Amino acid sequence: MTAPHSTKLTESTGARPITVFGPDFPFPYDDWIKHPRGLGRLPGERLGSEVAIIGAGMAGMVAAYELMKLGLRPVIYEAGRIGGRLRSQAFEGASGIIAELGGMRFPVSGTGFYHYVDHLGLASKPFPNPLSPVTPSTVIDLEGQTYYAENQSDLPPLFQEVAEAWREALEETASFTAIQKATGARDVQALKAMWNRLIPIWDDRSFYDFVATAPAFARRSFHHREVFGQVGFGTGGWDSDYPNSMLEVLRVVITNCDEDQRYIEEGVEQVPRGLWKHKPGGMVHWPQGTSLERLHSGAPRPGVTQIARSSAGRIAITDRWGVRAEYDAALVACQSWLLTTQLNAEERLFSHKLWMALDRTRYMQSAKTFVMVDRPFWKDKDPHTGRDLMSMTLTDRLTRGTYLFDNGNGRPGVICLSYSWMSDALKMLPLPVDKRVRLALDALKRIYPSVDIASHIIGDPITVSWEADPNFLGAFKGALPGHYRYNHRMYCQFMQGNMPPNERGIFLAGDDVSWIPGWVEGAVQTALNAVWGIVTHLGGETHAANRGPGDRFEELKPLALAD
Repeated sequence: MTAPHSTKLTESTGARPITVFGPDFPFPYDDWIKHPRGLGRLPGERLGSEVAIIGAGMAGMVAAYELMKLGLRPVIYEAGRIGGRLRSQAFEGASGIIAELGGMRFPVSGTGFYHYVDHLGLASKPFPNPLSPVTPSTVIDLEGQTYYAENQSDLPPLFQEVAEAWREALEETASFTAIQKATGARDVQALKAMWNRLIPIWDDRSFYDFVATAPAFARRSFHHREVFGQVGFGTGGWDSDYPNSMLEVLRVVITNCDEDQRYIEEGVEQVPRGLWKHKPGGMVHWPQGTSLERLHSGAPRPGVTQIARSSAGRIAITDRWGVRAEYDAALVACQSWLLTTQLNAEERLFSHKLWMALDRTRYMQSAKTFVMVDRPFWKDKDPHTGRDLMSMTLTDRLTRGTYLFDNGNGRPGVICLSYSWMSDALKMLPLPVDKRVRLALDALKRIYPSVDIASHIIGDPITVSWEADPNFLGAFKGALPGHYRYNHRMYCQFMQGNMPPNERGIFLAGDDVSWIPGWVEGAVQTALNAVWGIVTHLGGETHAANRGPGDRFEELKPLALAD
């Protein structure tokens, strides 16, 4: 079935469900992109003008697609492959059987992302998270003890207490119900009032600080915090996020990014690649049948090695083969560290304060290891216990999270043997794929001593360590305490009216520029900010009936903390 539309009214209450609406900048991106009047219009003399797009991940492809529809000619530069960290790696010889190496679970609250999923006619299914309705069973293995559950009520009281402590802590400390109600109602005034009160309180404090000092946890044992860090609830353990700013975690839970998640059948990489190939109707300037692929003669331009300001004030971009081109506007949608390590970006393109923010961005490590198996054997029943032979597994062992993907009877299944972050991911960094598989199998053997997983493996395993990829240097941003000001500088950079001329015309986008990194909705929203910025920079405007994010910036702008 296709993904549900998150903007649909809830039948029982008439209220809109929670979406990624703010909380820092509560602009309705989903309404803006689906409005029949479109995203804006350009002066006639600008139609057909080239605009550089550096990076063909989700942010770059959304911006390129929307700018093409408006009559511009996006010129996409890509050093690797289309999709960025939406990377779906096919197993050799198996049609439609993939490993999701980057983003793999997408909350229905990400309505901007699902706009493009639905636009391309792609199908999705509920993601098999621990204890979710589509997950037949979950095993939690901690300190050598294994717990089997088909529902949360099957778990021992300790786990129930941890779940209740988390709910209580959010309510006591962040007025969670009230702020979610304002988010769902899209009550901008109430949402901003509540959220802006939390910013100065929690910007300088870590997630662990929140967990350790919240009364709901403080009156319980250290072991409760330990269990919460190891296995959490919903998507799994939270301890790799413990050093992060609590604001970042609050944004995730307020906008339901950690709930009701789905995965895209046959791979999420189909979304950016679909935008590359799609031929939209009703375009300005371009003839029917035009696509980004056609405008590029079949492939993006090579990766960029230099960005500078030309003598005429334009943005000069040089690719890996030394070909130089100049543009009146450019979008940088690659990982921000690449601006100083690989792209040789001229310093005067950004202010020193923005350079500080870009350089101080912290990226989290992530490693995944997948195998393809002959069938979804985990659905077999253990003859001695009557339980599923194997389950979605959360553990304190090095595998951390093990996910089971059922592609249907008669088709191979896929096991994500290990999904780990930060220090757990760094343990895998120097190891070849076979060693990673063997370590994972050894850890799982201790949990499932009677299950011979290896006997079911077919084809070659697939693995990734995002911090080892020179085009990414990490999986996604994880803002530390005190980073709110840096995020503010990066996110608001698309508003360029008061900038000096040497800083105008070059825009930033990507999930690491957004307020909620690690979620594709942030890439979509910042791409749309950049679309507004580029159109405005080139003398265009939005329709009065469909005002864009920059038009409403003064009304909705994020709280600015004093430097």
